[in-house]
Amino acid sequence: HWCGVNDLSSVSSAVAAVQKLTRVRVVDNSALGNAHHHRPPKVIHVYTKNGIGKVGDRVLLAIKGQKKKALIVGHKMPGARMTPRFDSNNVVLIEENGNPTGTRIKAPIPTHLRKMEGEYSKLLAIAQRFV
Repeated sequence: HWCGVNDLSSVSSAVAAVQKLTRVRVVDNSALGNAHHHRPPKVIHVYTKNGIGKVGDRVLLAIKGQKKKALIVGHKMPGARMTPRFDSNNVVLIEENGNPTGTRIKAPIPTHLRKMEGEYSKLLAIAQRFV
């Protein structure tokens, strides 16, 4: 029988784009992101007021037993008009100062990240494709 109280995937996961405990996919070529995981990286904190991360927000990941900061570059949930929806929740690992850890980004990056060019100019420079 179905019980909505104890079911983790009841309603809340459909509401938020990326929130705590969301499984994500690292789309850069950093050594940590490309290492084989028996558990996919998991969001343990979202750096926004409401705890819901959209494209361009920073998150804290638990990845291979370490805590690393990352930037959301695509999520499954449909967003505002003219923003692309992805098949997976994509993140790029970043250092404390905001520089990307890897040297190349494998997945396409939404073009509206260019509006935030000041903070993420190095990340946009290593991106291969934009959508």
